[in-house]
Amino acid sequence: MTERISKSAQKRRFKDEERAAAELALLSDRDLKKLPADQAVKDEIVRCRSQKGGALKRQIKYLAKVMREGSVEEIFNFLATRKGSKLKENKLHREAERLRDVIINEAIDDQQSCLQAGMVWEPNWPGEEIDSFVQRYPVDGGDLRRTVFQYVKTRLHNHNREVFRIVKAAVEKEEILRKMV
Repeated sequence: MTERISKSAQKRRFKDEERAAAELALLSDRDLKKLPADQAVKDEIVRCRSQKGGALKRQIKYLAKVMREGSVEEIFNFLATRKGSKLKENKLHREAERLRDVIINEAIDDQQSCLQAGMVWEPNWPGEEIDSFVQRYPVDGGDLRRTVFQYVKTRLHNHNREVFRIVKAAVEKEEILRKMV
């Protein structure tokens, strides 16, 4: 799935990483030892403890930047399991929304091109994005394709929600399977 990430999406991702950095700045020494991160990240967390006000905000932004050099996923997982953070859950939700929009926009484009060519748009419409989604995530491709087809034909919000449910369930299932390995 190749897609350009918008500036707004990048900003949301950076804000999530800054929120994670702010949560990391509040870790105790015992939790800090268990944190699966580089020593540079741990050093920046310790530096955050001595800062106040605007300096603390700058230090947290810098901590988020240092975090990006390593594995941010491990940090999100650590915060979710240790501290009950909702950042990981919110990230998965936004990813499911993005994927739903990509698939639906592809279907709408295909429908429009069929209408312009005077052809009938079929339920088994071809699409690179939906095919790559079905290959990457554990989902029934036919069910997803039919639901997207119904939404594009009728534009009923219920079908849009059903597409989202299918996509989100696939993203969550893939995340669970990745944790098990």
